[in-house]
Amino acid sequence: MPELPDVEGFREVLASCAQGKRIKRVYVHDAGVLHGVSAARLSRDLEGHRFTAPERHGKWLLARTDGPTVLLHFGMTGELVCRREADPPDPHDRVVFTVGRDQLRYRDQRKLQGLWLADDADVARILDDQGVDAMSVKRPEFDELLSRRRSRIKSALTNQAVLAGLGNLLADEILWRARLHPARRADRLTDDERHRLHTEMRRTLRSSVRAGRVPTRKSWLTGRRDDADPTCPRCDGPLSRTRIGGRGTVWCPRCQPDSP
Repeated sequence: MPELPDVEGFREVLASCAQGKRIKRVYVHDAGVLHGVSAARLSRDLEGHRFTAPERHGKWLLARTDGPTVLLHFGMTGELVCRREADPPDPHDRVVFTVGRDQLRYRDQRKLQGLWLADDADVARILDDQGVDAMSVKRPEFDELLSRRRSRIKSALTNQAVLAGLGNLLADEILWRARLHPARRADRLTDDERHRLHTEMRRTLRSSVRAGRVPTRKSWLTGRRDDADPTCPRCDGPLSRTRIGGRGTVWCPRCQPDSP
C-alpha cells in the first residue's frame, strides 16, 4: 500500500514530468476512479492549463495547475508514472495526462481511491479531516497529539485524522525502532518514550523518502516481516504477529515488551 514515502516519490515524478507544462489532452480510460467529476468535465476543465508545483499532505498528492487542482489518492495499488506518449499503455492506466511528448499516467489495479477535481475551497474541505503531516510535525505538537489518545499507539500512528501519512509498514517499523509495543496506550507513554518515538519516526521517514518507498532491507523490520519464520533484525529472536485496529501487526516481543 502506498504510504508517505511512495507519495512523496509520486510528487517528484509529477514535478519532473509535468511541472510547467501545458496539459494537451486528458484521457479517462476508467471513470470508476473519478470522484465528484465526470470524464468530460475533467478534460474540459484541465486541458489548456499548466501544471504548477505539486504538493503532498500525508498520503494525498495535490497536482496543482494554474486552474483547478487534481487531488490524487493511491489506495492500496495506485501509482503515478511518467511515460513517453508513444509508449504502449498498461491495462491498469486509468487516467492519462498528455504534456508535450510525455504522459503522466495514474495507474491503479484495484481502484480503491482515485482522483478529485477541486478548487481551493474543495481542497481545504477534502483535507479537513487529515491530521498534521508526519514529515513536518514538531515534537511539542506530536506530544500533544499522543497525550490525548486513549487508543493503542499503533492505532494512533495509523489514524490519518491524528497523523497523516503513516501506514501499516511504517508504523510497525517505527515502533520496532523505538522499542515500543504496538498495543501500548498512546496516552500512557512517558516523555522519554514519546521523544524516542518522534526521533525514530523522523529517521525512518527520511530514509524511506530517500529510497522512494519503505525499504525491504534485512536490517529493517520490513525486510523480515514476510519471511516464513521471521526473526528480529536486532536480536534475531522470533517475531510475533497479531491484529491491532484491524491491521496485521508485526513486532519483536524481546525488543518491544508490552510494559515499560
